[in-house]
Amino acid sequence: MPVAVMAESSFSFRKLLDQCENQELEVTIRLVGSRLASGRAGLQDATRRRAFALVSQAYTSIIADDFAAFVGLPVEEAVKGILEQGWQADSTTRMVMPKKPEPAPVPPIPNEQQLARLTDYVAFLEN
Repeated sequence: MPVAVMAESSFSFRKLLDQCENQELEVTIRLVGSRLASGRAGLQDATRRRAFALVSQAYTSIIADDFAAFVGLPVEEAVKGILEQGWQADSTTRMVMPKKPEPAPVPPIPNEQQLARLTDYVAFLEN
């Protein structure tokens, strides 16, 4: 009889160990899943911001439906995002007019440096 009890307790221990491993695995899967979801959301947001920037550089006006398809949003949400960024939207024509980004300022070149460059160009062209 003690052998049967020992075998039964050993079986219970193995079953308990398996349950613990399964629960650990489930917790790990949930943690990885939540991290992937947050990473995906961050990537999606960055991609949308990049799409907004590219459209503002490439278009003077675009149909709202096309813009929404570019950024992967429903039309209403896309237009809401446009208005938040200071763009214009015409509801009668369903056109969106992006706000052009301001170009980066070009640092001024000192006169001596400009003269040196010009001299180099002339010397190159003469040879």
